[in-house]
Amino acid sequence: MSVMSPLRVRAAAIGIGALTLVTTAVATAPSGQAAPAGQGGRAQAAAVVTTLKFVRNTSDPQNSRLYIVRKGKPVAEFRAGSGLGKAHRNGRKECARGQGWLPDGTYKVGTPQNRYNGRIIKGYAIPLSNKTCSDGRTTRTELFIHSEMTRSGGQGRKESQRWDGVNDYKSAGCIKLEHNDIKKLFRNLSRYPAPTRLTVV
Repeated sequence: MSVMSPLRVRAAAIGIGALTLVTTAVATAPSGQAAPAGQGGRAQAAAVVTTLKFVRNTSDPQNSRLYIVRKGKPVAEFRAGSGLGKAHRNGRKECARGQGWLPDGTYKVGTPQNRYNGRIIKGYAIPLSNKTCSDGRTTRTELFIHSEMTRSGGQGRKESQRWDGVNDYKSAGCIKLEHNDIKKLFRNLSRYPAPTRLTVV
């Protein structure tokens, strides 16, 4: 058995102490802290947010556009309408309850439902938060992205449950899509995390 010199014993002790310090530092690192590069750690990428954007068309409100937006770029586009149209005296007034189009700004988006059973709105529907319009007093309520269909998503006999053509893009303020398009919207949204924000411009 070889005998270590005092100098070598001291060096070994220093090495063990240093290893202990490193091990302790790793063990007590704050949870959630990214691991250093080169040690197998990866900084967690920021989650990509899905949003919706509705672009109002002043010249023809019933030919406006609804977009699904990812990474700041549209990934799907749908024709949509809001309000009673340019021929109606209040069709483009955002403060006209039940007549004007959706006020500009940001909305919270609720959970998409494919069997909604409201008094008028049925089937595929996405609820939106209330919005105070530009006069600072009038609040638009009962807002949705929806179509005209039955609760099961089919076409019914009632006018409110049957898509007849371009006039059905008119609404009391909600964003309306053709019945096949809203199904496409839902299929597209199922590919991503559910949107929580709608921007209207």
